[in-house]
Amino acid sequence: MKYFTLIIISVTALPACMEAIHGIYPFGQPELFHKKSNCKPIPVNLQLCHDIEYTDMRLPNLLGHETMNEVLQQASSWIPLVQKQCHPDTRKFLCSLFSPVCLDDVDEPIQPCRSLCERVRNGCAPVMSAFGFPWPDMLDCDRFPPENDLCIPPANFDSFEPVTQEVPRVCEPCQEKEENDNEIVDNLCKNDFALKIKVKEISYMNGDTKIIPENKIRTIYKLKGVTERDLKKTVLWLKDGFKCTCDEMNDFSTAYLVMGQKMDGHLVITSVKRWQPGQKEFKRISRSIRKMQC
Repeated sequence: MKYFTLIIISVTALPACMEAIHGIYPFGQPELFHKKSNCKPIPVNLQLCHDIEYTDMRLPNLLGHETMNEVLQQASSWIPLVQKQCHPDTRKFLCSLFSPVCLDDVDEPIQPCRSLCERVRNGCAPVMSAFGFPWPDMLDCDRFPPENDLCIPPANFDSFEPVTQEVPRVCEPCQEKEENDNEIVDNLCKNDFALKIKVKEISYMNGDTKIIPENKIRTIYKLKGVTERDLKKTVLWLKDGFKCTCDEMNDFSTAYLVMGQKMDGHLVITSVKRWQPGQKEFKRISRSIRKMQC
């Protein structure tokens, strides 16, 4: 979340869209070496790894992506981590995985050295942690070879000091707000939809948080300008979610009241509240929704 960039931080937080940085990162590391690899030019729109020290990359890559579209989609989520400048080799490390160098006279993929992974992890893991994202299991440094093997080593940055850990801001839709009945109704009337959901999956794409709810428990409380087709395979978006935190959404066992608007064909979240039916606030919300007149 890239060489690579990730995503963090909610990747946008940093890496981004993995059994997620907090548990649903779509990347895997299957048995790639049984498949015939092909050298492909690194495309200009692969922003994470364009204009690096080599021009051709190997597909499938070391993260199991078999098509360039997969690479482009997933690599963009890691760009915010590179921008955090948590380590000078972050891009080098990520690109060694997303777009591994392809050499005509070398049959096996060239992996990053374990020491390269460890240095980037030591610099970037604290930054990711500040945004609520652990270092992904898929990037476990023990899986990479030591430097005495053929691998990509770290550069020498003897004077490098990690950036000061920043305190992440809370995403605006996730900030706690005291609302009376009239304000609740007013907020509902400003939005296009209100859903009761449980979170099934979270990932990151282009700096935004992508949220897929559990379909079976979804309840629509308000619908305006949103079609049944929109909701057939509901995908919700939290804008710039990779640059802020939303602790409200980290508990996959909890139900949430999510309100938002349809923007450019996407269902964008503007408000998140933990659904606690026993509390007076949510009894008021339920009553307000039933008698709502906008």
